[in-house]
Amino acid sequence: MHHTIFDTPVVNTLLRVISRAALRLAGWTIEGSLPAHAAKSVLIAAPHTSNWDLPFTLMLAFSLRLRVYWMGKQSLFRAPFGGVMRWLGGIPVNREQSSNLVASSAQAMRAAKGPMQLIVPPEGTRGKTRHWKTGFYFIAQEAGVPIVLAFVDYGRKVGGLGPVFEPTGDLERDMADIKAFYAPIKGKNADQFET
Repeated sequence: MHHTIFDTPVVNTLLRVISRAALRLAGWTIEGSLPAHAAKSVLIAAPHTSNWDLPFTLMLAFSLRLRVYWMGKQSLFRAPFGGVMRWLGGIPVNREQSSNLVASSAQAMRAAKGPMQLIVPPEGTRGKTRHWKTGFYFIAQEAGVPIVLAFVDYGRKVGGLGPVFEPTGDLERDMADIKAFYAPIKGKNADQFET
């Protein structure tokens, strides 16, 4: 995977301090931590209802000492901000084109040297949607890594990492269990989030 801000020691440390202070000043609380066995994992980014989700997610990642990569729509990576978005851990996804994103993501996770957390928004969009995409599930399953139920709850002003979830292979049951965790969590635009 490409070099990111999370691999830049001095900047990373400075941003960790700034992120923790900014979240505290805004009245936010951070919950959870990443267990050692989940150093390589897929993080669900839900609910995803606002452009504000990315800055909050990055501040939480710095605060929790994560080494994240995140998937975003390809238009975020156009000039002049494309290089910055990649440095922030972004991976462009072309929603218009069918690609082997699951296989390539799983391979990148297996090949990564050291910790790597891949953040995937299951809704695939900030707009209201009834169905979650299952790519995050299959990436984790194919890479042999757990899923971490990450969240940004604007209702309680709490963000962080919830339970670690091991895919069982029973997609329907696993998705029901995962969605049950997210049911009480409020996105910034809560009317757009449906589990």
